Amino acid sequence: MRTDEATETRRPIRAWLPVPVLIALAAAPLVLHWLGNVDDQRLVDLDVYRTGGEMVLAGRPVYDFATPAPQLLPFTYPPIAALLATPLAAMSWPAAQWVWTAGIFATLMVTVWYGFRAVWERLDRARPVPGARWTPPRSLWTPLAFAFLTVACTYLMPIRDQVRFGQVDILLVALCLADCAARRPAWPRGMLIGLATAVKLTPGVFLIYLLVTGFGPGARPEQRRALFMAAFTAGLLTLLPFAVIPADAADFWFRALLDPERLGSNAATTNQSMRGMLIRLYLPDAPTSLLWLALVAAVGWYGFRRARAALLDGDAMTAVALTGLMAVLLSPVAWIHHLAWVVVVLGAIAGDGRDPVRIRVAAGVWLYYVVPIPWWGVALKAAEIPVLSPVLGKLVQNAFGLGALALVWLLGSWLPRRRATFRTFQASDVEFSPRFRTAAG
Repeated sequence: MRTDEATETRRPIRAWLPVPVLIALAAAPLVLHWLGNVDDQRLVDLDVYRTGGEMVLAGRPVYDFATPAPQLLPFTYPPIAALLATPLAAMSWPAAQWVWTAGIFATLMVTVWYGFRAVWERLDRARPVPGARWTPPRSLWTPLAFAFLTVACTYLMPIRDQVRFGQVDILLVALCLADCAARRPAWPRGMLIGLATAVKLTPGVFLIYLLVTGFGPGARPEQRRALFMAAFTAGLLTLLPFAVIPADAADFWFRALLDPERLGSNAATTNQSMRGMLIRLYLPDAPTSLLWLALVAAVGWYGFRRARAALLDGDAMTAVALTGLMAVLLSPVAWIHHLAWVVVVLGAIAGDGRDPVRIRVAAGVWLYYVVPIPWWGVALKAAEIPVLSPVLGKLVQNAFGLGALALVWLLGSWLPRRRATFRTFQASDVEFSPRFRTAAG
């Protein structure tokens, strides 16, 4: 029997039956709160997607509408996204809310499954601790751990915002992660990255990732093949709207895309990209743009270089997490919900769960992105305390973006060193254990 077949036999289906119930019960307060919000504040981004689909079905211009007051939100996505949103337009608004929210949790579970795969593999090999008074049946270890981690990730602020606004980001994370992490995908590898890129452009950083890992010393041929498939899929889905809704396609690529203010106030606290943080310094436009371009070059060079090194070192999850953070930091606009990549970051930091130092660091990162730190900065600035408010308040206001920069260093520099240290510690522990000495003697 192959290892993967043996693994499946250790995960009886009935052991997984309580998992959706546990997740639903734990997430219910969050879901009921936001789906019970006042009409003009409820799932406002889903309303944008659905209205875009309605415009396509009605034959009206997609990029000229805005959702009803007080939101007045335009459609900001490529035209293929409007075509894909037409099924939402065919549903009633209440049905679309529930279907979309269920989809958010389904794709979150996919992300947790792939992101923490090293944990499940370790649990499959684990044995009960001798002398323990009680442990759950071994068949429940992975399902219970999966439910726990899914619930923990549900309450990260970027994931809470997925539910609050009805956002699409966790779907894009799941598509890119599955494309990179699936061992025997049922689809041509690269296709899901191409789909995600066509829908929201920012996953295009994974084309750069596939490029730098598919060429050069130690490059992997499968990465090159995935790059070609991703580029083909993205190109095909970009050109398709020119045949179906040509006026809207031209309107997006030659007008709407060039207007950054369509995305909302770029100086708002919720924009935690490097450009957003720089804009909040309120420097003149020219120095801000030059500084941003310099930071994009420096952070991009470091991030993609370390992602390549991680993949070649056998740590694909860290490579994906670093690339996901590039999508946030290098983009001109990255709202807090774009940081859904933190789920993958947590999986990369935790590894298989054996290293207590990595577990503590992962727990700290989780807590950091659970609490609404940037809004503390807003409150501190509003207090108008001399020196403290304009300096510390601005730093705290940028907390999630600065945290993302710190995570790039953590994954790129600290984590490889920590893995090496832990391997050395394990080797010395085995070498000097009494059991080993007796056998050696």
